[in-house]
Amino acid sequence: MKLKITEPQFRVGFILVTTLFFMWGLSYGLVDVLNKHFQEALHITKAQSGLVQAAYFGAYFVIALPAGLYINKKGYKAGIILGLSLYAIGALLFVPAASVMTFGFFLFALFVLALGLGCLETAANPYSSALGSPETAEQRLNLSQSFNGLGQFFGPLIGGLFFFNEGSNPGSEGLGAVTYTYIGIALIVFILIILFIKTQLPDLRENEAKLDAENAKTNNASLWSHAEFKFGVLTQLVYVGAQVGVGAFFINLVVETWPASSSKTGAYFLSIAMLAFLVGRFVSTGIMSKISASRLLMVYAIVNTVLCVLILSGMQYISVIAAISVFFFMSIMFPTIFAMGVKNLGSKTKIGSSFMIMAIVGGAIMPYFMGKIADHYGTHMAYVLPLICFIAVILYAANYKKMTTTNNTVNSALT
Repeated sequence: MKLKITEPQFRVGFILVTTLFFMWGLSYGLVDVLNKHFQEALHITKAQSGLVQAAYFGAYFVIALPAGLYINKKGYKAGIILGLSLYAIGALLFVPAASVMTFGFFLFALFVLALGLGCLETAANPYSSALGSPETAEQRLNLSQSFNGLGQFFGPLIGGLFFFNEGSNPGSEGLGAVTYTYIGIALIVFILIILFIKTQLPDLRENEAKLDAENAKTNNASLWSHAEFKFGVLTQLVYVGAQVGVGAFFINLVVETWPASSSKTGAYFLSIAMLAFLVGRFVSTGIMSKISASRLLMVYAIVNTVLCVLILSGMQYISVIAAISVFFFMSIMFPTIFAMGVKNLGSKTKIGSSFMIMAIVGGAIMPYFMGKIADHYGTHMAYVLPLICFIAVILYAANYKKMTTTNNTVNSALT
């Protein structure tokens, strides 16, 4: 019998929660454009612009565990409302940041905004994957994350259209456009807060209790007894570093390796890359019904390793085309690693999710070091770091079945 993505009783909750994936995808899509925009408007180096990602993804590390504890006590809905509130506050902080015109204030605004997104991801990722049968958890989360990809597509499109207004002063007009964009985002977020307050979401505690009982029978009740979870967190750490790094300097790569291009051109190319990411999510969700999630993850990571080698060549046109292709094959990685890592945790899913979200700190670390390499050797050479990260993803995917089998064998022996 073919398993459904989700059941009728969970459908409204699943649709509403999926809107959140679009919203934080939109925010993330804008961040990579802000990286290049701040280089021009505030006259900072590539390494300094890497602090944009450091502030953004560093907030995930700070908020993830407190958010998990809060959600564990108050529930998924309360966590979502808290996250949306912080998201709106951070977006509105762009108004005074533009008035002060300091890089530090913009970083603070992004940090507060990302605190909200970290809270949302801690709640929405496990909630989406749990709204149905465990057998379809990876497909369900990948479907929700497909709308995240849609948001990431529109982000650089909006940024390219408004932030890089050629022929004008990027410091004044460009940052004004940034401000109005984030005010618009804040208004949308306020509407979502109202919708979530008024909507009754499914309570999953009964389902979690059943899984807890099964784990207790096999002495697999401890969070850290799950090898697939422990190594999943480590893999997520390096993968997110790769994803963020690939996007952070994508526009620089275009400017340096695509003849007669500009930052605005690079932003539009980034939109194409995000479109590839979006298409990859939808297409791969369908493929996942035929091929196991771990095997597909391994194949995609192998392809991306090869594509990073092509980027390192620095060849005109080829490097950019390879970088765009990387986005397609990255499409399933975050949600698949996430779902593979937390699917068997029961009521500990919320805390396990916190550690998975904390692993996003890899995105705060990677851009600075890629920026250092880019400043000295050219942007294309910085892609050696994502290459190493994709090799780590290959190892996790290749050993996933063995990890889950070992867990079951050991726990069966103990009972």
